[in-house]
Amino acid sequence: MFELGFSLLGPMRGQRGTEPLPLGAPQQQAMLAVLLLRRGGAAGVGDLVDALWGEDPPRTAVTTIRTYAWRWRKVLEPEQSQARVLTSFGDGYRLKLPAAALDVYQAERLAARAEALVTDGKQAQARDLLNQALGLWQGEPLSGLPGPFAERERSRLGELRLALLEERITLDLALGRVARCIPELTALTIEHPLRERCYGLLMHALWQEGRQADALAVYRGAREQLVDQLGLEPGQELEALHRRVLSGEPAPPTAQLAAQSPARSQSDPVSGTAPGRSRAASRIRVSWTCLPPPRPTRRPRLRPHRRPSRRPASGPAPL
Repeated sequence: MFELGFSLLGPMRGQRGTEPLPLGAPQQQAMLAVLLLRRGGAAGVGDLVDALWGEDPPRTAVTTIRTYAWRWRKVLEPEQSQARVLTSFGDGYRLKLPAAALDVYQAERLAARAEALVTDGKQAQARDLLNQALGLWQGEPLSGLPGPFAERERSRLGELRLALLEERITLDLALGRVARCIPELTALTIEHPLRERCYGLLMHALWQEGRQADALAVYRGAREQLVDQLGLEPGQELEALHRRVLSGEPAPPTAQLAAQSPARSQSDPVSGTAPGRSRAASRIRVSWTCLPPPRPTRRPRLRPHRRPSRRPASGPAPL
């Protein structure tokens, strides 16, 4: 039997070997995406209803979930007499596939390997692995899939791509590829005008190239955006970098953008993700400046309020 494979880092795709799988309607795809991103964990009917419809499910939601499960079994199971891939678990379902079957987990594994190489000082190899991970994105993740779960995952996976891109650029700077990074960083600051790390990387690259005035202009633009849009001054790291550029001292060698200890694991921004999901990609961190100790004061950032999800009552027994 040819192995199954799925892609979520772009429009959803599935294949058995080299043959594409029929995926059905977008909402049917959204149900399978929930199970794929559970890394083998089960999803109850209430979880699936929340994922596809949120707070206002139709009265036929449970029946629709059961219908989608039946359709997916026809696609996924080589032997219709026995469910081996999409199995029942409690009142819901579980998808039994190896991690390598999904591009999201392939990207996370590559990021984890890159983190280990950075820790060992092997920056060139780490940079190549991050490039491989970034190459798995083929557009907006879960493109066209409806429901609150797909919307949250689009945001999370978009953030993951941007974080990996920043790490790859940081390694390029550490490897001395400064000039080629400046256009890419300039585009990133335009596309993400509130992302301080992009500004910091661009300032460092310009400073390294002897363009002190341009680096200071980047800081002014960053501060204007942050104050106008958020009412916040730039963060401690960006302010410290600004002071160093302003002092007129020479830029430190790009080799000093070497790996430091990995940052603490960030919390998963997406509620409902399966326990045990690899967070190696969120732990990888490369120092983008060689800064003195930051100043201790800064106005706190506001955190968005999270509305708890409502879980409807369970439906009839699973298929």
